[in-house]
Amino acid sequence: MCGISGKVYFDRNQVTPRQLQLMALKLSDRGPDGKGYFISKNKQVGFAHNRLSIIDLTIKGRQPMVYKERYVITFNGEIYNFKEEKAKLIKKGYTFQSNTDTEVVVALYSEYGKALLDHLRGMFAFAIYDIKEEQLLLARDRIGKKPLKYYLDQNTLIFASELKAILTQREVKRAIDYKAIQLYLTYGYIPAPQTGFQKIRKLEPGSYLLFNLKTKKIEHRRYWQPTFDQKLQLSEREWCNKILQTLSEATKMRMYADVPLGAFLSGGIDSSSIVALMSTFSKKPVKTFTITFEDKDLNEGPFALNIARKYHTDHHELLAKPQSVEILPSLAHQYEEPFADSSTVVTWMISQLARKHIKVVLTGDGGDENFAGYPNRYLRLKRDVDYNRWIQYIRPFTVEILKGYCQITDNLQAVRIKKFLEKSRLPIYERFASYNQIFKPEEILLNASGELSQVNKKYDPHHIVESCFNLFEGKDLKDAGLKFDLLFFLPDDLLVKMDIATMAMGLEARSPFLDQELVELACKIPFNLKVRNGETKYILKKALLDIIPRENLYRPKVGFTIPLGKWFKQELHQYASHLLLTKGSKTRHILKYSYVKQMVESNNQKQDFGPRLWALMFLELWIREYFG
Repeated sequence: MCGISGKVYFDRNQVTPRQLQLMALKLSDRGPDGKGYFISKNKQVGFAHNRLSIIDLTIKGRQPMVYKERYVITFNGEIYNFKEEKAKLIKKGYTFQSNTDTEVVVALYSEYGKALLDHLRGMFAFAIYDIKEEQLLLARDRIGKKPLKYYLDQNTLIFASELKAILTQREVKRAIDYKAIQLYLTYGYIPAPQTGFQKIRKLEPGSYLLFNLKTKKIEHRRYWQPTFDQKLQLSEREWCNKILQTLSEATKMRMYADVPLGAFLSGGIDSSSIVALMSTFSKKPVKTFTITFEDKDLNEGPFALNIARKYHTDHHELLAKPQSVEILPSLAHQYEEPFADSSTVVTWMISQLARKHIKVVLTGDGGDENFAGYPNRYLRLKRDVDYNRWIQYIRPFTVEILKGYCQITDNLQAVRIKKFLEKSRLPIYERFASYNQIFKPEEILLNASGELSQVNKKYDPHHIVESCFNLFEGKDLKDAGLKFDLLFFLPDDLLVKMDIATMAMGLEARSPFLDQELVELACKIPFNLKVRNGETKYILKKALLDIIPRENLYRPKVGFTIPLGKWFKQELHQYASHLLLTKGSKTRHILKYSYVKQMVESNNQKQDFGPRLWALMFLELWIREYFG
């Protein structure tokens, strides 16, 4: 794992060592074990590299790496099948100077060009420069585990693992992208390719950019995405065997390292399965790390301890208490985009704990998106899609009956049915978008004089969900929800949260559930085997029955989050008032002040505005941090 950055001039300007040093300095946390630089002879192209040594700790693994005096690479990630690909290349006559996967990647490019991406099984973001052809390839892994951001104008390309490095360059002028802010207030994160900064973009997962410096032509393509149109018809036993076999292989591949490794363990299905499988492959007790809470509704400690005892792990716990608000500006700086996932706090804490003991950690990320693990999302989506065929026929007269009934009774069930029937008028994609949105598009109340108010009239933040559903290739529309989460929610929220927190500590995170073979297998499983009889992850639970206790498999799902409602009644409440309601607030010109004031002052047990207030606080802190 590393931090990569680089700069390319298309005109007569020249890359300087100082420019690269400034970028590398901003990425020091991602690669504390060394720095390296490359500048082409014509000084048109420059790479910088910050190294976190995981495989081949010798100087032969240093980057940027020059291969055959023609290809230069700066690489971030892990290729889990590099030994197999290396053996194939040796048979073709290739020779190698190191034991790194980096050298195999650049050799694959020498052999296959951009088609090397079809040969890589792992997580990665890299840049390869072909000195002879004056061609640059930027690429990102299929699921988006590793980040790659870039700035592009007529004369300059700047890229880096984090946009903090990009901001060091004189060509980059800071300006807020207000369309991205609207997406953020809707989803709680900014979907790729936008970042919140004008002219700075995220390369989408499973995509590449190919630059020809001679012709100045640019090719931007997605080389992979999950597809749901090729279902397999297997028995439940056959599915269980395939799932467990593929997950076992993916876990074993991710245990290769020349440094200590361990696992995050919540006691839920996904992390428990990874720890169970790691224990079968490890000769030593697996080091496991768990966050606990005083709040019994959120505390997963007993379930994690159940797994730790069963597999005799070297177990470590950390009790999460309301953090000092002093940590929040630091998080806004580190996450560098508006980011409303409050579990960043506990992810940050557990990463700090783990780094004291290990340098590589395996996680359960991806299990919910592959196997439909979110009840609030997938049970409702199943209901809405299945009912949609006939509900239009009963809605008109049923709603009228319920209106009259609700006027003379307080029956909550009748009120819920009436709301459901009224909402069923909306398209499926809009209902899916509403399940987890922070603010509804119409709730993003804007000052009449605000710049965002003009954007709001023309911009629908639900367009990415609409596109995903309307262009869906499968027969079962319920799978479109899984596809959206794999394309956007997972890479732009969950994986960002994990990548920033772990890399800030010099810790590498690996996710067996995100192995491409497992993702592609999961796409072939019929949705009714993932959600059945009101139970999510139905087939995954059956596949894991022999290795995980039933009390862990069949317990209610607990989200990895913090008790925002309770924490806001303590120090956070006062902090939110200070940030959002004083004259110095940066968001006063964006959001309607009276609406924000009402949320801050009325947040209580009956009206929990915790997630919304957190989103607004993070936006405020982000603007202060990056725009002064």
